[in-house]
Order: sequence, then structure tokens, then C-alpha cells
Amino acid sequence: MLGFLVMLLVAAIVGFIGDALVPGRMPGGWVGAIIAGLLGSAIGGYLFNAMAMPIGPVLGGLAIVPSILGAALVVFLFGLISNGLARSDRF
Repeated sequence: MLGFLVMLLVAAIVGFIGDALVPGRMPGGWVGAIIAGLLGSAIGGYLFNAMAMPIGPVLGGLAIVPSILGAALVVFLFGLISNGLARSDRF
């Protein structure tokens, strides 16, 4: 149980760092940051493994460098999607 809480804390920190790297804001506060951190960790880990790159240090079960880059990618893509929906005449 403690390991899961540490993973969520690391995911939140990674999500906030990813949000800070990309212009705009990720909505949802700390919940949005945790989601961005967890999704970013999965995406970053997959991309780093697919390119056979070293993943670097691991904290709380999450590889830090791929997680931060993946979280930044998640925040960026979410910003593109949310801005596109906000500008659409249909919504």
C-alpha cells in the first residue's frame, strides 16, 4: 500500500513538472497532474523501450526521465485537443 502511495506522489510531481514544461495549464489540479504523470509514465516508458534507450533513475516504480517527457507530451496533446474543442462551432 505504501508503494502505491509513493507511486501516486511521484506521478503527481512528474505531472506538475510536465505541466510546467508546456505552455498552458492542465486542468484538474493535483488529480490532473497524477493522471498526466501516470499516462506520461506509460507513454514515455513505451517510447524509450521501443527505441532501446536507457530509462535512467527509477523512483516509486516510475522511470523519472521518460515519465517527465511523457507527461509533457500528454499535457501538450491535451492542450491541442481542448483548444480545438473550445474553438469549434459545434461545442
